[in-house]
Amino acid sequence: MSFSITGKTAIVTGAATGIGLAIARHLADQGANVMCADSDEKKLMEALGDEPEDGNIRTFSGDLRQRLTLANLLSATIDAFEEVDILVNASRLLLVTDALDVEDTSVATLLEQNLMTALQLSQMVAKRMMKRTADQPEGQIGSIINLSSIAARQIQPELMGYSIASAAVQQMTRSMALSLAPHRIRVNAISFGSVMSTSLRESVADNREWRDDIRKHTPLGRIAAPNELCHAVQFMAAESSGFMTGEIIVIDGGRSLLDAVTAPAH
Repeated sequence: MSFSITGKTAIVTGAATGIGLAIARHLADQGANVMCADSDEKKLMEALGDEPEDGNIRTFSGDLRQRLTLANLLSATIDAFEEVDILVNASRLLLVTDALDVEDTSVATLLEQNLMTALQLSQMVAKRMMKRTADQPEGQIGSIINLSSIAARQIQPELMGYSIASAAVQQMTRSMALSLAPHRIRVNAISFGSVMSTSLRESVADNREWRDDIRKHTPLGRIAAPNELCHAVQFMAAESSGFMTGEIIVIDGGRSLLDAVTAPAH
């Protein structure tokens, strides 16, 4: 059973910071060609702008909520590496929602950013992958990996919008897995708990009590590092998981085993 992704081509969204950046770097270190995409051009260049132009990492910036931008991202990837074998939808946004405020637009914003961007890019990439089915009669054609959150099942009213979007991503994962299975394209997701992403690091930097509260509600007693998701992504992308599709792997230090209502918001 091989965990190798050497020579494969991956698109990773949300690759300018935190979890997305860690995944992009890991896949590249494991021999994959990686197109790193993000809406924040400045942060993307700060993180990856010094990569050699003839290396296995490329960068793409633009408003990923726009279909034209996503089409251009796919075209840029094909121009650079010829094909796409792996898609990691790691671009995510977290906003607090006021469930009783009819003027609050956070739910729509989160659905657009966390769900629709992933759905539209997955559809485009899947159609590109499907073109190889006739020429590749056996084996995996492609793997799509979505990032979600245990908020999909945890009851945290202040994160209603984020929870709805996370649950939608998981349902999208299962639905697309069935639709794409005949084409030998697998779709899986990671549902994670407290990971020291850029946003969480900023949130707990000056709040030791909040940080300690998160640790207290995590049975393993700590916050995960972004690179702790990378090996799971590689497993989902590689032939080693070739008979797995439509699955949601939970990586949360045991946190979702506890009372959802009493757990902190991050």
